[in-house]
Amino acid sequence: MLGWAVTFLIVALVAALFGFGGIAGTAVEIAKLIFFVAIVLFAISAVIGLLRGRRPL
Repeated sequence: MLGWAVTFLIVALVAALFGFGGIAGTAVEIAKLIFFVAIVLFAISAVIGLLRGRRPL
């Protein structure tokens, strides 16, 4: 998911370089949204992992 955020950020940077303001703004917003969703999912999985603890093999 972080890979998608980086991809949209690169698209935004390239679009801004060529002067496509609307496309760049949209790509930046999508990149930020995906980044924060990835952070939230990571936090949830970390908390669940801590609550479960280690299981014997």
